[in-house]
Amino acid sequence: MSFILRTLFFCVVVLVSSRSGAADRPNILFLFADDQCFETIRAFGHTDIDTPNLDRLVEGGTTFTQAYNMGSWSGAVCVASRHMLNTGAFVWNAEKISKQINAKKPAEGNSWPDFQKSGLMWSQLMGASGYDTYFTGKWHVKAKPEVIFKTTAHVRGGMPKQTPEGYNRPMQGVPDKWSPSDPKFGGFWEGGKHWSEVVADDAIGFLGTAKADEDPFFMYIAFNAPHDPRQAPQSYVDKYPLDRILVPENFLPEYPYKDQIDNRPSLRDEKLALYPRTEYAVKVHRQEYFAIITHMDEQIGRILDELESSGKKDETYIFFSADHGLAVGHHGLIGKQNLFEHSMRVPLMVVGPGVEPGAKVEDPVYLQDIMATSLEIAGVEKPKHVQFQSLKPVWEGKKGGYDSIYGAYLKSQRCVIRDGHKLMLYPNVPKVLLFDLKEDPNEMVDLYESKKDLAKSLFKDFLKLQKETGDELDVKKTFPELL
Repeated sequence: MSFILRTLFFCVVVLVSSRSGAADRPNILFLFADDQCFETIRAFGHTDIDTPNLDRLVEGGTTFTQAYNMGSWSGAVCVASRHMLNTGAFVWNAEKISKQINAKKPAEGNSWPDFQKSGLMWSQLMGASGYDTYFTGKWHVKAKPEVIFKTTAHVRGGMPKQTPEGYNRPMQGVPDKWSPSDPKFGGFWEGGKHWSEVVADDAIGFLGTAKADEDPFFMYIAFNAPHDPRQAPQSYVDKYPLDRILVPENFLPEYPYKDQIDNRPSLRDEKLALYPRTEYAVKVHRQEYFAIITHMDEQIGRILDELESSGKKDETYIFFSADHGLAVGHHGLIGKQNLFEHSMRVPLMVVGPGVEPGAKVEDPVYLQDIMATSLEIAGVEKPKHVQFQSLKPVWEGKKGGYDSIYGAYLKSQRCVIRDGHKLMLYPNVPKVLLFDLKEDPNEMVDLYESKKDLAKSLFKDFLKLQKETGDELDVKKTFPELL
């Protein structure tokens, strides 16, 4: 065989092997919500909301019932959550990376710093391994998605534009100037079509072209919903008359430590509702929250239907989660800038080859583990800077997850969760709280005074996690009684 023929033969073999290897790797469809609490999916037993398509994911795959966001260095908790997700680094290390990504080299003007160029972010790792990477929706990460994804559609900011009428409302007996279904208030309606519908249109459009592509795809589909302004067509709001809405059992007119834990009335999320909180106002906010979630759920259903019709479903892993939860009336709070379960815990479902349908896993995990999981599924070696773990061994029944879960918000809140108990620390009060999450899931009974030995044991775990997460806050001086 001549040299030329041998060379051609070798090239054909390499090409066929490359395409075969790409075809053997499963696709990744990541569906991401914004501000969605774990208690907003009907299949989890919450019958006050309708989510038929998220229920499909629960029934068709495995649910991680104890999935958490690690915390935030910013009042915009979604910024920290998404930086952790896309870099794979724990919270305070992710903050350092965030600053590096945001840095500009004076000599190079707008050029990106070394970290962004080095291909260490989630989409870059997937793209470098042969995946066709696609993004649409909310980003809120410093690096430009147009640079690190092969294809992008609509790139949205942190939230749709809010209006003055959307704050400090509603007051019972007084006409509400704001409406979730009136396009004149912009927000999700800006551009003429609800943003959740635009996201679904984008995803469906990409799937229409991907079905003819031999390369595997990685789709990062990020809804702005159900973040405020919580807007939805009126027909969805009408699904939730106020007599259907339950006021949370742990409702308070005002949280006693709100100022010391940086949840002051001036905080943007907290001024959405009036002070003191009223049951009526909480019901209206929850009505609008449920409405936009149900509307988003329908859009997710459209994407799932298109995936099935594309013929790609059996070779695709579907992940659904949210960047964090939301209070919406729990504990006298409205936002997510706290370490209660309603704001830390999120829904997390996985559907795909080898994933048991209808199963539930109670091992504690972080939502950002989805990144490390996708790397394992794609056969990508996990870089050293990725600290989160793959969920795959966990759903396969092997050892996985975390012994303890860490939580933080600014310098004003810290927590650790182990074996169903949560130790919460408020350095600015100072105050120690201890909850039994199994017996008291609404976190209403503080057990600290009666279980100080348990609190000390949990504090040891917390100090260990501080080092792992890069937390430099000195809590030993503030809480010497826990040593």
